Amino acid sequence: MVFEKVALKAACLAATILLVAACETPVEEKADTSGSGGAKQSTMQKAAPKAEMKSEMTPKVMPGSQEDLVVNVGSQIHFDYDKSNLRTDARKVVERWADWLQQYPALTVTIEGHCDERGTREYNLGLGERRADSARKYLIALGVNADRIGTISYGKERPLCVSSNDACYSQNRRDNLLVN
Repeated sequence: MVFEKVALKAACLAATILLVAACETPVEEKADTSGSGGAKQSTMQKAAPKAEMKSEMTPKVMPGSQEDLVVNVGSQIHFDYDKSNLRTDARKVVERWADWLQQYPALTVTIEGHCDERGTREYNLGLGERRADSARKYLIALGVNADRIGTISYGKERPLCVSSNDACYSQNRRDNLLVN
C-alpha cells in the first residue's frame, strides 16, 4: 500500500515535469505575430552594442515625474535633532529641487515633514511642520511660486526606520518632496 502511494506520487511528479518541459518554447523560435500566417521565424539577431543593450535594459523615466525627481535630483533632506533649520547639505538639495521645478512650471509639489520617535505626538507634528515650512520658504526664496508648494507634517507617524537608535533617528528626521 505504501509502495503504491510512493509510486503514484513519483508518476505524478514525472508527468508534471514532462508536461512543463513540453510546454517550454525554445528561445530561438517564436510564433509570427504580425498576422502574416502561422510560419515561425527566428528571433536570433546580431548582438547589440553594449551601450544599446544598456539603454534597452534601463527603464525610461518620465520627465517631471516623482521617479524623475528621486532618480535625478533626490527627494529627501535631513535635519539635526530637534532642529528645523536647513543644514548645508539640505540647502544644496533644495537648490536642486528649485532648478528641477523651474524646468516643469506646471507641477505642484508637497513637502512632507517628518520626525524621529522621541517627543510627544503634538510636539513632533509641530516640528515636522516647521521643517516642511523651512524647505518651502527656501524654495520660494529661490524663485519657485508659493502657490505650487504645499506642506504637511506627519510628525513621528511615518518612520522609515523603526529601531530606537541614533542611526534610525537620523533617517526619520527628514522632509520628502512629492510631486502632486
